[in-house]
Amino acid sequence: MAFLQNRSISLVDMYIDNSEPSENVGQIHFSLEYDFQNTTLILKIIQGKELPAKDLSGTSDPYVRVTLLPDKKHRLETKIKRRTLNPRWNETFYFEGFPIQKLQSRVLHLHVFDYDRFSRDDSIGEVFLPLCQVDFSEKPSFWKALKPPAKDKCGELLTSLCYHPSNSVLTLTLLKARNLKAKDINGKSDPYVKVWLQFGDKRIEKRKTAIFKCTLNPVFNDSFSFNVPWEKIRECSLDVQVMDFDNIGRNELIGRILLAGKNGSGATETKHWQDMITKPRQTIVQWHRLKPE
Repeated sequence: MAFLQNRSISLVDMYIDNSEPSENVGQIHFSLEYDFQNTTLILKIIQGKELPAKDLSGTSDPYVRVTLLPDKKHRLETKIKRRTLNPRWNETFYFEGFPIQKLQSRVLHLHVFDYDRFSRDDSIGEVFLPLCQVDFSEKPSFWKALKPPAKDKCGELLTSLCYHPSNSVLTLTLLKARNLKAKDINGKSDPYVKVWLQFGDKRIEKRKTAIFKCTLNPVFNDSFSFNVPWEKIRECSLDVQVMDFDNIGRNELIGRILLAGKNGSGATETKHWQDMITKPRQTIVQWHRLKPE
Protein backbone atom coordinates (compact mmCIF):
# COMPACT_ATOMS: atom_id res chain seq x y z
CA MET A 1 0.00 0.00 0.00
CA ALA A 2 3.05 2.25 0.10
CA PHE A 3 2.36 3.63 -3.37
CA LEU A 4 -0.98 4.95 -2.13
CA GLN A 5 0.78 7.40 0.16
CA ASN A 6 1.70 11.01 -0.62
CA ARG A 7 -0.09 11.29 -3.92
CA SER A 8 -2.71 13.67 -5.14
CA ILE A 9 -6.35 12.89 -4.44
CA SER A 10 -7.81 10.92 -7.33
CA LEU A 11 -10.95 9.07 -8.35
CA VAL A 12 -9.69 6.09 -6.34
CA ASP A 13 -9.68 8.11 -3.10
CA MET A 14 -13.31 9.03 -3.69
CA TYR A 15 -14.29 5.37 -3.31
CA ILE A 16 -12.07 4.23 -0.45
CA ASP A 17 -14.73 3.69 2.17
CA ASN A 18 -13.95 1.86 5.41
CA SER A 19 -17.24 2.64 7.12
CA GLU A 20 -19.59 -0.14 8.19
CA PRO A 21 -22.87 -0.59 6.26
CA SER A 22 -25.72 1.29 7.97
CA GLU A 23 -27.96 -1.77 7.63
CA ASN A 24 -27.49 -5.42 6.67
CA VAL A 25 -28.41 -5.95 3.00
CA GLY A 26 -26.43 -9.13 2.46
CA GLN A 27 -23.00 -10.05 1.11
CA ILE A 28 -21.40 -10.82 -2.23
CA HIS A 29 -18.65 -13.33 -2.98
CA PHE A 30 -16.35 -12.71 -5.96
CA SER A 31 -12.77 -13.34 -7.07
CA LEU A 32 -10.24 -11.45 -9.17
CA GLU A 33 -7.35 -12.58 -11.31
CA TYR A 34 -5.01 -10.70 -13.64
CA ASP A 35 -3.59 -12.24 -16.81
CA PHE A 36 -0.32 -10.29 -17.16
CA GLN A 37 0.47 -11.80 -20.55
CA ASN A 38 -2.81 -10.72 -22.15
CA THR A 39 -3.36 -7.60 -19.94
CA THR A 40 -6.79 -8.91 -18.95
CA LEU A 41 -8.68 -8.60 -15.68
CA ILE A 42 -10.75 -11.68 -14.90
CA LEU A 43 -13.68 -11.22 -12.52
CA LYS A 44 -15.71 -14.15 -11.26
CA ILE A 45 -18.98 -13.36 -9.50
CA ILE A 46 -19.64 -16.41 -7.38
CA GLN A 47 -22.62 -15.93 -5.10
CA GLY A 48 -24.63 -13.70 -2.79
CA LYS A 49 -26.06 -14.50 0.61
CA GLU A 50 -28.66 -13.15 3.04
CA LEU A 51 -30.04 -10.66 0.51
CA PRO A 52 -33.19 -8.80 1.63
CA ALA A 53 -36.58 -9.82 0.20
CA LYS A 54 -37.84 -7.22 -2.27
CA ASP A 55 -40.87 -9.10 -3.62
CA LEU A 56 -44.21 -9.90 -2.00
CA SER A 57 -43.34 -13.60 -2.17
CA GLY A 58 -40.64 -12.99 0.46
CA THR A 59 -37.82 -13.51 -2.03
CA SER A 60 -35.93 -11.50 -4.68
CA ASP A 61 -34.82 -12.01 -8.29
CA PRO A 62 -31.22 -10.78 -7.97
CA TYR A 63 -28.64 -9.99 -10.62
CA VAL A 64 -25.34 -8.06 -10.51
CA ARG A 65 -24.43 -5.08 -12.67
CA VAL A 66 -20.66 -4.65 -13.14
CA THR A 67 -18.80 -1.46 -14.06
CA LEU A 68 -15.16 -0.38 -13.98
CA LEU A 69 -15.38 3.24 -12.89
CA PRO A 70 -14.96 5.95 -14.12
CA ASP A 71 -16.34 4.29 -17.29
CA LYS A 72 -20.10 4.04 -16.71
CA LYS A 73 -21.07 3.31 -20.33
CA HIS A 74 -19.82 -0.26 -20.54
CA ARG A 75 -21.95 -2.23 -18.11
CA LEU A 76 -21.98 -5.97 -17.80
CA GLU A 77 -24.67 -7.99 -16.05
CA THR A 78 -25.03 -11.47 -14.62
CA LYS A 79 -28.05 -13.61 -15.31
CA ILE A 80 -31.10 -13.10 -13.09
CA LYS A 81 -31.55 -15.76 -10.41
CA ARG A 82 -35.24 -16.28 -9.70
CA ARG A 83 -36.84 -16.34 -6.26
CA THR A 84 -33.75 -16.60 -4.04
CA LEU A 85 -32.01 -14.65 -1.29
CA ASN A 86 -28.82 -16.75 -1.65
CA PRO A 87 -28.10 -16.68 -5.40
CA ARG A 88 -25.27 -18.62 -7.04
CA TRP A 89 -24.15 -16.92 -10.25
CA ASN A 90 -20.73 -18.47 -10.97
CA GLU A 91 -20.19 -16.18 -13.96
CA THR A 92 -16.86 -14.94 -15.31
CA PHE A 93 -16.22 -11.55 -16.94
CA TYR A 94 -13.11 -10.54 -18.92
CA PHE A 95 -11.84 -6.96 -19.15
CA GLU A 96 -9.32 -7.02 -21.98
CA GLY A 97 -6.66 -4.45 -22.86
CA PHE A 98 -6.04 -3.20 -19.32
CA PRO A 99 -2.31 -2.72 -18.56
CA ILE A 100 -1.73 -3.01 -14.81
CA GLN A 101 -0.97 0.75 -14.50
CA LYS A 102 -4.35 1.60 -16.06
CA LEU A 103 -6.06 -0.85 -13.73
CA GLN A 104 -4.58 0.88 -10.66
CA SER A 105 -6.75 3.93 -11.39
CA ARG A 106 -9.98 1.95 -11.81
CA VAL A 107 -12.67 1.16 -9.24
CA LEU A 108 -14.68 -2.06 -9.51
CA HIS A 109 -18.37 -1.35 -8.87
CA LEU A 110 -20.68 -4.32 -8.19
CA HIS A 111 -24.32 -3.32 -7.84
CA VAL A 112 -26.91 -5.96 -6.89
CA PHE A 113 -30.44 -5.35 -8.17
CA ASP A 114 -33.78 -7.12 -7.79
CA TYR A 115 -35.30 -7.64 -11.25
CA ASP A 116 -38.88 -6.46 -11.60
CA ARG A 117 -40.82 -7.28 -14.74
CA PHE A 118 -43.36 -4.47 -14.42
CA SER A 119 -41.49 -1.60 -12.79
CA ARG A 120 -38.02 -0.25 -12.21
CA ASP A 121 -35.53 -2.78 -10.80
CA ASP A 122 -34.89 -2.25 -7.07
CA SER A 123 -31.38 -1.54 -5.86
CA ILE A 124 -30.39 -4.04 -3.14
CA GLY A 125 -26.85 -2.90 -2.37
CA GLU A 126 -23.44 -2.17 -3.85
CA VAL A 127 -19.71 -2.57 -3.36
CA PHE A 128 -16.88 -0.29 -4.54
CA LEU A 129 -13.37 -1.79 -4.68
CA PRO A 130 -10.44 0.43 -5.75
CA LEU A 131 -8.24 -1.98 -7.73
CA CYS A 132 -5.06 -0.35 -6.42
CA GLN A 133 -5.88 -2.12 -3.14
CA VAL A 134 -5.79 -5.58 -4.77
CA ASP A 135 -2.68 -7.76 -4.80
CA PHE A 136 -2.76 -9.31 -8.28
CA SER A 137 0.24 -11.57 -7.59
CA GLU A 138 -2.35 -13.68 -5.74
CA LYS A 139 -5.78 -14.69 -7.05
CA PRO A 140 -7.79 -13.01 -4.31
CA SER A 141 -11.31 -14.00 -3.36
CA PHE A 142 -13.56 -11.60 -1.42
CA TRP A 143 -16.68 -11.69 0.73
CA LYS A 144 -17.89 -8.07 0.88
CA ALA A 145 -20.84 -6.65 2.80
CA LEU A 146 -23.17 -4.81 0.44
CA LYS A 147 -23.88 -1.19 1.30
CA PRO A 148 -27.49 -0.03 1.02
CA PRO A 149 -28.36 2.45 -1.72
CA ALA A 150 -28.32 6.09 -0.60
CA LYS A 151 -32.01 6.95 -0.28
CA ASP A 152 -33.79 8.91 2.41
CA LYS A 153 -30.35 9.87 3.59
CA CYS A 154 -28.64 13.21 4.12
CA GLY A 155 -25.83 12.47 1.69
CA GLU A 156 -22.10 11.95 2.04
CA LEU A 157 -19.07 14.19 2.53
CA LEU A 158 -15.52 13.50 1.32
CA THR A 159 -12.94 14.94 3.69
CA SER A 160 -9.23 14.62 4.36
CA LEU A 161 -7.33 15.05 7.62
CA CYS A 162 -3.64 15.73 8.12
CA TYR A 163 -1.70 16.46 11.31
CA HIS A 164 1.86 17.82 11.54
CA PRO A 165 3.12 17.26 15.12
CA SER A 166 6.24 19.39 14.48
CA ASN A 167 4.26 22.63 14.05
CA SER A 168 0.99 21.47 15.74
CA VAL A 169 -1.11 22.10 12.62
CA LEU A 170 -4.31 20.10 12.07
CA THR A 171 -5.67 20.50 8.52
CA LEU A 172 -9.19 19.54 7.47
CA THR A 173 -9.93 19.58 3.73
CA LEU A 174 -13.54 19.51 2.54
CA LEU A 175 -13.35 18.00 -0.92
CA LYS A 176 -16.87 17.35 -2.14
CA ALA A 177 -20.32 16.09 -1.19
CA ARG A 178 -22.66 13.75 -3.04
CA ASN A 179 -26.37 12.98 -2.92
CA LEU A 180 -27.17 15.76 -0.46
CA LYS A 181 -30.75 15.97 0.73
CA ALA A 182 -32.78 18.56 -1.19
CA LYS A 183 -34.04 21.34 1.08
CA ASP A 184 -35.50 23.76 -1.48
CA ILE A 185 -38.73 23.67 -3.50
CA ASN A 186 -36.75 23.29 -6.75
CA GLY A 187 -35.43 19.91 -5.54
CA LYS A 188 -31.96 21.34 -4.87
CA SER A 189 -30.04 22.91 -1.99
CA ASP A 190 -27.61 25.82 -1.62
CA PRO A 191 -24.98 24.01 0.45
CA TYR A 192 -22.04 25.32 2.42
CA VAL A 193 -20.04 23.78 5.26
CA LYS A 194 -19.58 25.16 8.75
CA VAL A 195 -16.78 23.72 10.91
CA TRP A 196 -16.29 24.10 14.67
CA LEU A 197 -13.09 23.11 16.46
CA GLN A 198 -14.12 21.89 19.91
CA PHE A 199 -12.35 20.88 23.12
CA GLY A 200 -14.79 18.76 25.06
CA ASP A 201 -18.09 20.61 24.72
CA LYS A 202 -16.44 23.99 24.35
CA ARG A 203 -16.44 25.53 20.88
CA ILE A 204 -13.13 27.28 20.15
CA GLU A 205 -12.96 28.28 16.50
CA LYS A 206 -15.40 28.46 13.56
CA ARG A 207 -14.75 28.31 9.78
CA LYS A 208 -17.06 28.37 6.75
CA THR A 209 -16.84 27.50 3.04
CA ALA A 210 -18.43 29.51 0.24
CA ILE A 211 -22.09 28.82 -0.66
CA PHE A 212 -22.75 26.66 -3.74
CA LYS A 213 -26.06 27.46 -5.43
CA CYS A 214 -28.60 24.89 -6.66
CA THR A 215 -26.61 21.67 -6.30
CA LEU A 216 -26.74 18.38 -4.40
CA ASN A 217 -23.17 17.45 -5.41
CA PRO A 218 -20.97 20.45 -4.57
CA VAL A 219 -17.19 20.41 -4.99
CA PHE A 220 -15.81 22.51 -2.12
CA ASN A 221 -12.02 21.95 -2.33
CA ASP A 222 -11.54 24.10 0.75
CA SER A 223 -8.94 23.61 3.52
CA PHE A 224 -8.96 24.86 7.10
CA SER A 225 -5.93 24.71 9.42
CA PHE A 226 -6.13 24.78 13.22
CA ASN A 227 -3.39 25.04 15.81
CA VAL A 228 -3.63 22.01 18.13
CA PRO A 229 -0.68 20.93 20.33
CA TRP A 230 0.23 17.23 20.11
CA GLU A 231 -0.73 16.59 23.75
CA LYS A 232 -4.26 17.91 23.05
CA ILE A 233 -4.89 16.16 19.72
CA ARG A 234 -6.99 13.39 21.32
CA GLU A 235 -9.03 15.86 23.34
CA CYS A 236 -10.41 17.88 20.46
CA SER A 237 -13.00 17.25 17.77
CA LEU A 238 -14.27 18.85 14.58
CA ASP A 239 -18.02 19.35 14.29
CA VAL A 240 -18.61 19.51 10.52
CA GLN A 241 -22.08 20.71 9.48
CA VAL A 242 -23.36 20.82 5.91
CA MET A 243 -25.91 23.64 5.78
CA ASP A 244 -28.48 24.84 3.25
CA PHE A 245 -28.29 28.62 2.80
CA ASP A 246 -31.65 30.41 2.77
CA ASN A 247 -32.08 34.03 1.64
CA ILE A 248 -35.26 34.58 3.61
CA GLY A 249 -35.54 32.11 6.48
CA ARG A 250 -33.05 30.45 8.75
CA ASN A 251 -30.24 28.34 7.25
CA GLU A 252 -31.09 24.64 7.61
CA LEU A 253 -28.89 21.74 8.62
CA ILE A 254 -28.62 19.11 5.86
CA GLY A 255 -26.42 16.75 7.87
CA ARG A 256 -23.31 16.62 10.03
CA ILE A 257 -20.34 14.49 11.03
CA LEU A 258 -18.21 14.57 14.16
CA LEU A 259 -14.51 13.86 13.64
CA ALA A 260 -13.29 13.18 17.15
CA GLY A 261 -10.30 12.21 19.23
CA LYS A 262 -10.62 9.65 22.02
CA ASN A 263 -11.65 12.20 24.63
CA GLY A 264 -13.26 14.81 22.37
CA SER A 265 -16.87 15.72 23.17
CA GLY A 266 -17.40 12.42 24.95
CA ALA A 267 -17.39 10.74 21.53
CA THR A 268 -15.68 7.51 20.57
CA GLU A 269 -12.60 8.11 18.47
CA THR A 270 -13.42 7.96 14.77
CA LYS A 271 -11.31 5.71 12.53
CA HIS A 272 -10.47 8.71 10.36
CA TRP A 273 -9.01 10.52 13.41
CA GLN A 274 -7.14 7.39 14.50
CA ASP A 275 -5.56 7.00 11.04
CA MET A 276 -4.53 10.66 11.07
CA ILE A 277 -2.73 10.21 14.41
CA THR A 278 -1.01 6.94 13.50
CA LYS A 279 0.13 8.36 10.13
CA PRO A 280 1.36 11.89 10.91
CA ARG A 281 2.11 14.26 7.98
CA GLN A 282 0.04 12.06 5.64
CA THR A 283 -3.24 13.15 4.05
CA ILE A 284 -5.94 10.64 5.04
CA VAL A 285 -9.01 10.77 2.77
CA GLN A 286 -12.39 9.28 3.69
CA TRP A 287 -16.06 9.44 2.76
CA HIS A 288 -18.47 10.02 5.67
CA ARG A 289 -22.22 9.52 5.78
CA LEU A 290 -23.91 12.66 7.04
CA LYS A 291 -26.22 12.25 10.02
CA PRO A 292 -29.40 14.33 10.41
CA GLU A 293 -28.30 15.71 13.80
